[in-house]
Formats: sequence, C-alpha cells, structure tokens
Amino acid sequence: MKIELLKTFVEVSRTRHFRLAAESLFITQAAVSARIKLLETDLNVSLFDRDRKNLQLTAEGHRLLKHAKAMIFAWQVAQQDVAGADNGNQQLTIGAMMSIWDIILQDWLNNLNQQAPEISVTTNTANHHELHSQLLRGLIDVAFVFEPIYHDDFTTTKIASVPLLLVSNQPSQPLIQALTDSFVMVDYGEFVFQQLTRELSPQLKPRHQINQPRVALNYILHSGGAAYLPQQMINEYLDEQLFIIEDAPILQREIYALSLIKSQRQALIDKAFNCFS
Repeated sequence: MKIELLKTFVEVSRTRHFRLAAESLFITQAAVSARIKLLETDLNVSLFDRDRKNLQLTAEGHRLLKHAKAMIFAWQVAQQDVAGADNGNQQLTIGAMMSIWDIILQDWLNNLNQQAPEISVTTNTANHHELHSQLLRGLIDVAFVFEPIYHDDFTTTKIASVPLLLVSNQPSQPLIQALTDSFVMVDYGEFVFQQLTRELSPQLKPRHQINQPRVALNYILHSGGAAYLPQQMINEYLDEQLFIIEDAPILQREIYALSLIKSQRQALIDKAFNCFS
C-alpha cells in the first residue's frame, strides 16, 4: 500500500539515514531503499540527494514531506473512524499546537480517561494554519489554538485562561537582573509578545528564544535562568526549584477550542469538554 511508502519516506527524512529508518520501522535497509526507489519512480523525481555525505531532501522531497504527513494522518483518522463504528463511534480526533499540549491538554487527557473512558481519542500536533485547514477538511473534530478563529463554519469555545508568571531558579532575584542576565524568551504568539514588550521592552535582553514552554522549563531547571511560564506547568516546582519574581507583571494567554458548527459529534465534544478541571 502506498501509505507504507510514505511512512518510510517520512522516517528517512527524519533520521537522514536509511539504516536508522530501517531500525525504527523494523524492516531491512534493503526494504527501505526499495520503497524509496518505488516512490521516486512513481513520482518521477529524486527525493533525496545521495551525493552528499549526509542524506538531504531535494526540493521535490521537501514539497512531498508536508503532503506525506497530511496523508498519513488522514489515513490514521480513517482507520480510527471505521474501527470506531463498532463501539458506537465514541471517538474524537484532536489537534493542537504543541505548547497547548504541554500547558493543559495532557492533564485533560488523563481526566478524560477517568471520567469518560468510553471516548477514544486520536491526537495530532500542528501549527495554527494547519489546524484550521484540518478542521475544515474534517480531518479533526476539535482544534485547540491560542488565537480564536472567526469563521462561519466554526464554533469557538474559550477553554482556559493561562496566567504566565516570570520565574527564576534564583530566590529573590531582582526583576532587572532576571530580564537581562539569563532571560529566556518563550514564544506564546503575537498577543503575548505585545504584552511583554509593552510592559518590559526597555529592560528585555533575552539570552535565548525558545518556542516551547516545556523546553524552556527544562532548560531553566538544569541550566538556570528566568522565563515567563504557565502557572499550570510550574506549580510543582515553586518555592523549591523555581521562584516567582514578585514585582514582574503577570501576563495572560487564552486557549480556545474550535469545532464545526454542524459537527455530528457535538454531543461527544461537549462531554469531552466537561472533563476540563
């Protein structure tokens, strides 16, 4: 089946190595080579530049990669949807930005498993624009985003308001020092960036810029520094490994859930939303 060729292509593009891809897929290296060759023959293009020391995607390979990932995800959704017919179709496909998974959705999945174990969930991670497209195409039932999307076909539900606190690994650290010595700028989108620059712009001198709060948290815990992090993520570390900088302004980030207005799974979606604590 062509989907296996695409899965092999995506794995080779990830590992940049035929042998490592073979080990990951539990097939032989010869099988990986044969699948890539068959895919290249079907498309009549070269997908990898084999002349370099390190295997690299060609321009055609880069273009195929985004389509391959979308097709693999669509096939997974189709498999789950067909299999779900046997259990009353109690299945939801959820898409979200990676940082939203870190902030609230992992705990929500645990609550969902305890409170509504009959609901089966398929998850996906994508950026804002990809989630919008997947929702319109019916590939996902719910998209979790930071910025609400106003569209005639969408219903928008505010799920959470996330306080962002400036914390440091040093107790009683002055605000100016935290913002200049080892400040880690975390990407929460344009709205939070505007809040941050409006409140603290003259003082900001980021040492690092990181797009995932979980990565920033782990960095500060191991290497030190300061960053704005979601309160839900740092509660367990407060007063022992992390310390709130008291005179720093508290920022806010809203999280919204999008679904199709005429979704046939609306009752299931509402039931799943009730599991947010």
